[in-house]
Amino acid sequence: MLTERQQQILQIVVEHYISEAEPVGSRVVSKRGMPYSPATIRNEMADLEEMGYLEQPHTSAGRIPSAKGYRYYVDRLVQPTPISAQKISELKQILAEKMAHTELGMQQAAEILSNLTNYTAFVLGPEAHEATLKNFQLIPISDRTAVVIIVTNNGHVEHHKVTLPDGIPQSEMERLVNLLNAKLFRVPLVQLKSRLHQEIAEEMRRHLSAYEAWVNVLESLLAVRKSSDRVYLSGTAKILSHPEFQNIDKVRMLFEWLEDQQELANLLEESDAGIQVHIGQENKVEAINECSLITFSHFINGRLVGTIGVLGPTRMHYNKVIGLFHALSGDLAELFNHWYQTGA
Repeated sequence: MLTERQQQILQIVVEHYISEAEPVGSRVVSKRGMPYSPATIRNEMADLEEMGYLEQPHTSAGRIPSAKGYRYYVDRLVQPTPISAQKISELKQILAEKMAHTELGMQQAAEILSNLTNYTAFVLGPEAHEATLKNFQLIPISDRTAVVIIVTNNGHVEHHKVTLPDGIPQSEMERLVNLLNAKLFRVPLVQLKSRLHQEIAEEMRRHLSAYEAWVNVLESLLAVRKSSDRVYLSGTAKILSHPEFQNIDKVRMLFEWLEDQQELANLLEESDAGIQVHIGQENKVEAINECSLITFSHFINGRLVGTIGVLGPTRMHYNKVIGLFHALSGDLAELFNHWYQTGA
């Protein structure tokens, strides 16, 4: 357990480093109104380093927070930045106006959060639990590729490009389309994957020569459509404005991960309810091991219906982002409730 003096010093170091992106020395801490001599502060900072809360990037430099230091700060010291009543009112009005159209609303909710924080933001929306399959089409565009068209009962039309198995005759594709339309008509979209394995796979085994290849094609298609319909990003390039992301290899790996919406959806689906903060290597994905991820997730009857999140450097303005999530959590929950009830 840290002493009160150590907590004060740690808080100053974290907040100064977040603001200035430069290692913090004892003189900087003493100038922040600490009633202790620079020598005492140096000793305490050395102890904090020894305990793993601070790091010294260079021998002659000041200290910076470690992942452990950030975690202690977030759990015990952070003071969420209050948002003015006028600003909260404006944001609530904007969010309320975006409720009617799910897809547009999720995209603009991500844009609002990104613009307010200057970080990358994303929204994982609810699955279209009420939408059902009306029609499935498979249109070849070359020997190995085709476009799948999925039409739902509410008029939504999706287009997905898929890779076809080798040497498939046109007649087999027609049998597959007829089989899917016969067996999956009016089946909720969220049940397509389970129905594929429970009922359709056996039918495909009896009627299609390339049974296993077609199962793989359909599984890949359902994974793509699940993530692409539900994940909305904004402010991806904002990560480049932070000095931690000047390394090209680091940025490339991060951008490649952000482009893989299935991977992003998988991560967000593991979020716990409420506001959660994952710092550095607490994130399970290597591409964001040097980032912090703050999410707000909403559940209905134990089922995740939506997550909104912010991704930035570990040197993130936690007080600002957490304060924003606290102020808007009720309205975000209302948004997710509305989108869940109306269907994506």
